[in-house]
Amino acid sequence: MSISGSSWLKFGLFTVGLGQSFVFVLVPPLARDLGLSEVQTSSIFAISAFAWALTSAFWGRTSDKYGRRNIAVLGLVGYSISLIALITPLFLVERNILDVVYLFPALVLGRLLNGLVGSASRPASFAYIADTSSKEKRTVKFARLEASFLVGTVVGPLIGGFLFLITNETPFYVFSFLALIAAFGIYKEVNNTSIKKDDAKNTIKIKWYSKTILPFLAYAAVLSLCQASLIQSIGFYITDLFREFDDLPTLISMTFALLSISTIVSQYLFTDTFPMKNFNLLLFGTLLLVFSYSTMAFFQSISVYYLSIIILGFGFGMTRPALASSLSLAQSPENQGSAAGYLGSVIPIGHMTTPFIAMPIYAINPSYLYYFSSILCIGLILFIIFHPTIRKSSLI
Repeated sequence: MSISGSSWLKFGLFTVGLGQSFVFVLVPPLARDLGLSEVQTSSIFAISAFAWALTSAFWGRTSDKYGRRNIAVLGLVGYSISLIALITPLFLVERNILDVVYLFPALVLGRLLNGLVGSASRPASFAYIADTSSKEKRTVKFARLEASFLVGTVVGPLIGGFLFLITNETPFYVFSFLALIAAFGIYKEVNNTSIKKDDAKNTIKIKWYSKTILPFLAYAAVLSLCQASLIQSIGFYITDLFREFDDLPTLISMTFALLSISTIVSQYLFTDTFPMKNFNLLLFGTLLLVFSYSTMAFFQSISVYYLSIIILGFGFGMTRPALASSLSLAQSPENQGSAAGYLGSVIPIGHMTTPFIAMPIYAINPSYLYYFSSILCIGLILFIIFHPTIRKSSLI
């Protein structure tokens, strides 16, 4: 029995999730043990995120011309190579084969490859789903694709931790190989959908500032900041507020697991089992975010904190697929790749701006950061209700 093309795309994003989560778990401590500072280590990921933001829209437009399949395959191959390029310098320095002075630029180049080429797989995959799904099924299809990536981020540290017992490099080689398998499966089973030449000539090309694009990018940028500031502050927040607990790393790991699992459950619950319109998903999902951030800031206890994390996951699970679906529904069929690419370019903005916007607020008082996020989400609620483009495209 052959595997469908959409299943191969889901598997592809699953493999990306595997490596993405494990990279954040393992690379920073290894790099620090070999002499890199925290600033240098964080710069490796910041540079990659910046490259991702710059290239994602380009890959979306390129998939319009050369086909979703080809660009999705290219992105997975680039991601696979980037995993090997990232771990190899650490491997060589650890064994005194490469001088430590070359470690930082080598890691930057390795991770940069993921930002430049690995960024191609996501917009191409979402554009393919948009090409092949009906408007009524668009949200649930996007949710399932997004859930595949999230499942990878959950099990990545678990599988990677087991493989790590063999050697430090084994998880990276295995995850890289799985991505290549996904790329081969996509190439064999996915139709290479693209814009027909006649359609392309008659299509008005969209820009990031087009009226059917900019409102969604604005919402996505604010949501990205709220999510990234949470993720980057979790370790600090638990250490600062719950230092009386013995095993803080376990508390931090449980937080990430609960956030990812609740997001996955929410996506399947509200887009599949009990489907809701995109407008309701955006509105009620953002309301959950307001409640969660406010509760986390006001009630500083470990039980309330975990409950807030679970509710946050439900909020993100409702808003992310609804946003992607609403943006897609607001575009003509010929602009699906470009739209997916523009949305992909906004996703890293939160991680790029958190050190300059969110962390200074956290430094004043940890609670202030979450009050700040809740205020931003209140603004998003008003934006959802009153902006005509979002309201119109989200009512489906």
